Amino acid sequence: MTIQDTAEGRRAAGLLERTRGAVQPELRAALDSLPGSMRRVAMYHFGWEHADGSPAAAGAGKSVRPALVLAACRALGGDPAHAVRAAAAVELAHNFTLLHDDVIDEDATRRHRPTAWTVFGTADAIVAGDAMFALALRLLAEDRAPCSVAASARLAACVIELCAGQQADCAFEERAPEEVTLEECLGMATAKTGALLGAACALGALYAGAGDEEVRALDAFGREAGLAFQLIDDLIGIWGDPAHTGKPAGADLAARKKSLPVVAALASGTPAGAELAALYHGPMGAAAVARAAEAVERAGGRDWAQLQAADRMSRAVGELARAVPDLDAAGDLLALAEFVTRRTC
Repeated sequence: MTIQDTAEGRRAAGLLERTRGAVQPELRAALDSLPGSMRRVAMYHFGWEHADGSPAAAGAGKSVRPALVLAACRALGGDPAHAVRAAAAVELAHNFTLLHDDVIDEDATRRHRPTAWTVFGTADAIVAGDAMFALALRLLAEDRAPCSVAASARLAACVIELCAGQQADCAFEERAPEEVTLEECLGMATAKTGALLGAACALGALYAGAGDEEVRALDAFGREAGLAFQLIDDLIGIWGDPAHTGKPAGADLAARKKSLPVVAALASGTPAGAELAALYHGPMGAAAVARAAEAVERAGGRDWAQLQAADRMSRAVGELARAVPDLDAAGDLLALAEFVTRRTC
């Protein structure tokens, strides 16, 4: 049985569906305001248009981050309807990073479609991503909520941190496999993934009128849940089913990514870890990818990542309890966190 088959999974799926219904009109209106060429790239990236501009019905993503905004607002007694613009802003910021990540990583597919840069070219994909982030800040700046200035500043600071994490990730690629430490890798993952989930929860708290302590606790909850999410995502990047991921099996290994399970394996001091390092120094064809996946597992990287994900979720719940002592009121947040960290390969 998968998490989607549990009560928490069904609750999260319902939340995500309602979030898309509430947030997508705001997103589409924002994208419609872009100049034609950038709008075309953005609408294609979201799955709402084909490359020729005709309507499409491809998936626009799960909407986890906007759902966190609305759920955090609700958990602290706010009206989620007042936070829809903030939720749309977070989703725009997230998709700005996806457009750029696809270019940096030279990924050919996303959500089972060719990536925007492969269709429209690198320059157009980057510029469309830049425009999405500008739209995110504009949505917050034009909002009449008393917290809109604080929300804008927090989202901007988050993206700066996220860019630092991306830069660190790129720098890792230039270093020998055995030179990247687990501490560095955890810091990079927290910045690249945890920061935006933390900001999503913090924005929801701000729109609920929460105090500084509650906002900090919700940010910490999102960061810890985000790191758990990244750990699971890294496992999927090695052992994921292409039918579910839309990417080839072992894609992260083929790209020699120094993901968390890989770095844990490299740092294990085991023969399997040494074997993995040697494989990362050589050509990475299909046979080498399969051997690398086996080496990560034998070196303990898979088990370590799974245990770490559980530990980070435990920490996340502890942070959430600081802001919402009655965790029944935070059921939506917990369901979403459970949903994204109990995905299967």
